[in-house]
Amino acid sequence: MRQRLVRVPVKMKGKLRGERAPLSKKYAVWGVLSGTASILAIFAVTQLAGCPLLIGSFGASAVLLFGAAESPLAQPRNLIGGHLVSALVAVVTVLAGGTDAVAVSLAVGVSIGLMYLTRTVHPPGGATALIGVQSHATPAFLLMPVLSGSLLLLLVALFTNNVVHHRQYPKHWI
Repeated sequence: MRQRLVRVPVKMKGKLRGERAPLSKKYAVWGVLSGTASILAIFAVTQLAGCPLLIGSFGASAVLLFGAAESPLAQPRNLIGGHLVSALVAVVTVLAGGTDAVAVSLAVGVSIGLMYLTRTVHPPGGATALIGVQSHATPAFLLMPVLSGSLLLLLVALFTNNVVHHRQYPKHWI
């Protein structure tokens, strides 16, 4: 154990600068338009449905879907599965009586583990678990806002990432 701890500072060293893909103004502009459209779509459906469908983690999902659409973490299985797994963990945590700091922390950690085991890692899912526990989520949280909001994001991503010639989404479904 001591050897591991001694190696930690050495392992933290990295290159001062990493390799980066070249910047593309068209990707940036399309990301702005697509990200804006996705959140506006959720707001519009919220107005029609009469219940809130927007949670903070969807903003982070939009970054992946429209800023890094080729990432494995942004693919449909990860988007939908990651949010649902994390929402389920939040609901179970709340039903078990946990809403304190330990419960929130454990929900995020368990979500990470379950997303990994189900191959649905989607970083915003951690925020979904946190939001769910903090808001005392009931089983309805799985459908409204999590599943419905995730599906709206997916629909916008399918359209906006494929309507232009320089993008293709998804890279794979499952």
